[in-house]
Amino acid sequence: MNDHQLLRYSRHILLDEIGIEGQQRLLAASVLIIGAGGLGSPAALYLAASGVGQLVLVDDDSVDLTNLQRQILHTTERVGQAKVASARTALLQINPDLDIVALPERVAGARLAELVAASTVVLDCSDNFATRHAVNRACVAAGVPLVAGAVIRFDGQLSVFDPRSAASPCYACLFPEDARFEDAACSTLGVFSPLVGVIGAMQAAEAMKLIVGIGAPLAGRLLLLDGRNMEWTSIGIARDRACAVCGVDGQSQAK
Repeated sequence: MNDHQLLRYSRHILLDEIGIEGQQRLLAASVLIIGAGGLGSPAALYLAASGVGQLVLVDDDSVDLTNLQRQILHTTERVGQAKVASARTALLQINPDLDIVALPERVAGARLAELVAASTVVLDCSDNFATRHAVNRACVAAGVPLVAGAVIRFDGQLSVFDPRSAASPCYACLFPEDARFEDAACSTLGVFSPLVGVIGAMQAAEAMKLIVGIGAPLAGRLLLLDGRNMEWTSIGIARDRACAVCGVDGQSQAK
């Protein structure tokens, strides 16, 4: 690191758990963020400020006035712009030394697999089960850890799915692909704006822990936040041997 970086990241470097070596790992990392909205905004802002060397932002949507109540990457002046372009502008204002890749597209299949395989960590900040399952499958196939968050109304949830660990479940162990879960849209149900900040910031924290190797990640646990009473609940999650995505039995049957 040069003198400018040593000064910018000095408060991280002072932490014994991070230090110069840990900050260098952050600078060398590439994080893929699926969704540049409510969750992706705080997650990307903290990752950029913290010096994650490359952020790859994927979102095919444009900034709308209704987004501004919670999607803090965007501004009134940038309504109508692609969200990833708006996000790139905001992130480079915070940290111009980073590589911010803005992809205004909906990725799937081979394209998604390529992006995931090139990443150190993936953050799922999307808002629908189809995308979450596609991202989970790609992470399991590539052996890349996934940090997943969700918020609707006054409720939030957060977990880490790390295919590098034999004991870690994947997203499909918790929400099987063949189960009938309905997507809950904030456009119809509403969302308490500070909660996306809480969960998105925690996604950034879990990603950085994984990159640096700090403490215990949330793999095998699901955190639930009741925003009305500000109460957290932690639920253990076991790997499902019959899971069609990561389970030994499920994969055998699929063959």
